[in-house]
Amino acid sequence: MTSQNDDDAERTIGQLVADATRDISSIVRSEVALAKAEIRADAQKAGLGAGMFAAAGTLAFLALILLLISAAYGLVAAGLAPWLAFLIVAGVLLIIGAILVAVGKRSLDGVKGKPERAIKSAADTLAAVRGSNSATQQ
Repeated sequence: MTSQNDDDAERTIGQLVADATRDISSIVRSEVALAKAEIRADAQKAGLGAGMFAAAGTLAFLALILLLISAAYGLVAAGLAPWLAFLIVAGVLLIIGAILVAVGKRSLDGVKGKPERAIKSAADTLAAVRGSNSATQQ
């Protein structure tokens, strides 16, 4: 009569490999689930932070509008006609916008659009590999 312990001791290598494979698969699935949970938590934190930045940007934009209106009314208080004061503020904004467009265009003109050094390096590598293959085949 054999006991359960004797059966466990006499297990084949195939059974042991199958058990090990099942255990490793289970461990990998658990690790993937843990990684997904961590990433989900980080993504939620990042989303919340991005929302806060968007709200802060919106409030800063509204504050800028109020500051520009205040500047125009300051010019009115200095003795200018209201239409002229608002026209001056709008003109200053247009000049600043034009400067930003020029600087942005100059910055974009420097963009090449393709990674030239990486392409050349890859072409050199291919040429070297093809050269060594043709040398070994001859």
